[in-house]
Amino acid sequence: QVQLVESGGGLVQAVGSLRLSCAASRNIFSINSINTMGWYQQAPGKQRELVAGITSGGSTNYADSVKGRFTISRDNTKNTVYLQMNSLKPEDTAVYFCNARIHEFRVMDYWGQGTQVTVSS
Repeated sequence: QVQLVESGGGLVQAVGSLRLSCAASRNIFSINSINTMGWYQQAPGKQRELVAGITSGGSTNYADSVKGRFTISRDNTKNTVYLQMNSLKPEDTAVYFCNARIHEFRVMDYWGQGTQVTVSS
């Protein structure tokens, strides 16, 4: 059982910055873990799409649309994952969801409640 609580969304002007946080109720990346966490975005009328992911080993990957602008990171001591969003564009406007994929007896996906990011021009 994992609960994910997101924060940091809001309204920002284009080329501005925002940092999203996702606090997990327990450690996701314990020793020898193969769990992953990521951030997804969902705009109105669109499917939920991966923005950035991070593995237990610290490897990261990004959607092409955000490469060079967004950075995913984690603080294992706080059970928290961050998404630093720089050079924001209006097309980044969406609800952003934190995801944790946990490998126990079977693979389970957990989702945060979502946080709205609105970028104005």
